[in-house]
Amino acid sequence: MIRLFFRVVIPLLLLFWLLRGFVRSILAGMNSQVAVKPARPVPPVSAGGELKKDPVCGTYVSADTSVTKKIDGRIVHFCSPACRDKYRAAS
Repeated sequence: MIRLFFRVVIPLLLLFWLLRGFVRSILAGMNSQVAVKPARPVPPVSAGGELKKDPVCGTYVSADTSVTKKIDGRIVHFCSPACRDKYRAAS
């Protein structure tokens, strides 16, 4: 009876304990990767003013808060630096 305990039960308990720790470490790693994503900054919102259309994505943005770029002597308004860079790359 004691031999059965040491040969079967103890190794099974040890195996269960090791697998449980392994699964917990994997799940903890998955949770930490999800939480690390940086938040996207929110642009400031103006309470009025003239609206300009972004030529890349079509979003209307306040002329006061837009990202601007002078192209061929005229000022073009963008909603974000990313749209400005896409416009630059396409030109």
